Amino acid sequence: MLLGRLHGVDSARPDRFEPEILKFEAIDRRSPSPPRPILCVGSSSIRLWTGLPKEIQGRPVLNRGFGGSTFKDLLFYFDRVVLPYGPSVMVVYKGDNDLAEGRSPADVSRDLGLLLDRALTELRGTRVVLLTVKPSPARKHLMEAQREFNLRLQRLVPTRSGVVLVDVASPLLDAQGQPDPRFFAADGLHLNTAGYEAWHKPVLEAIERSLKR
Repeated sequence: MLLGRLHGVDSARPDRFEPEILKFEAIDRRSPSPPRPILCVGSSSIRLWTGLPKEIQGRPVLNRGFGGSTFKDLLFYFDRVVLPYGPSVMVVYKGDNDLAEGRSPADVSRDLGLLLDRALTELRGTRVVLLTVKPSPARKHLMEAQREFNLRLQRLVPTRSGVVLVDVASPLLDAQGQPDPRFFAADGLHLNTAGYEAWHKPVLEAIERSLKR
């Protein structure tokens, strides 16, 4: 199990993603975001999703994923990578790297709860589209922990108004319930084009529903 470092980044440093956040801020200075965008945050599964539409229902879609990050990282940078945008919808993919760092599903769920509390109290009218943690060939040893975490998501979401849960794990499984290599890049961890196509419809439908509420 991977501990201490993830994707070459020192996970013990709270400011470990400062270069990535500075790049986001530089982009925003060059081209300020229109009000109430759809904000996608998460780790590399979000960062590499280049097929996201540019806008949905007339609202711009911003990709602010930073690879290797966890819920703690998103909480640390919340004031800079979430709050300034005042998103209409925030799409969140986190938990994958948290579990890979050796943290328990219960511990990761507590960080998720903190994130949702901040989003629902500090962002006026923002809806949250929460994605389940995906299985992958490279992390098959974590599938039990991933399933437990996803079950915790199912129990947590009904207690938070304005939060929708999207199952992006099941579409990636084969007939035996194992991660299907057809949906993954050569590293067995990141999604390929087919994997993102499996995500596209359920995630965009959830965003559309959230915008109508």
